Amino acid sequence: MNPSTSIAPECPDPAVIAAQNDAFRRFACLGETPTEPIQGRMVMTQSLCAAGDGFVTEAVQAVGTFDTFEPENDPAGWHDFGSVTIRGESVFWKLDLYEADSDFRFGAEAPDNLATTIRVLTIMMARDW
Repeated sequence: MNPSTSIAPECPDPAVIAAQNDAFRRFACLGETPTEPIQGRMVMTQSLCAAGDGFVTEAVQAVGTFDTFEPENDPAGWHDFGSVTIRGESVFWKLDLYEADSDFRFGAEAPDNLATTIRVLTIMMARDW
């Protein structure tokens, strides 16, 4: 190999990231224990919280059970975005992956590595987007 040739970084397997994202979402929203520890947190926008406890509970449960991934809403195959309807209101959820030691400033370099990646699940009213 000559010095001008670079080695392309390995692309993570979308199926692995999708499985990890699904496991984290089910853990955060439904309390289902994942097979491996997954670092992360769940946050909600103020407008979602203002809709009331019952609405929030329904939204969180719907996000946890969401499984309608199509090429239109999941082009990368990571299972990192979805939309649900609660009482006629559109609710979006988004999973972002960060370097665990970056204070949420840098995206995950190896998003399939559970030891170095932290997930943030944001649940919001669609109008917050």
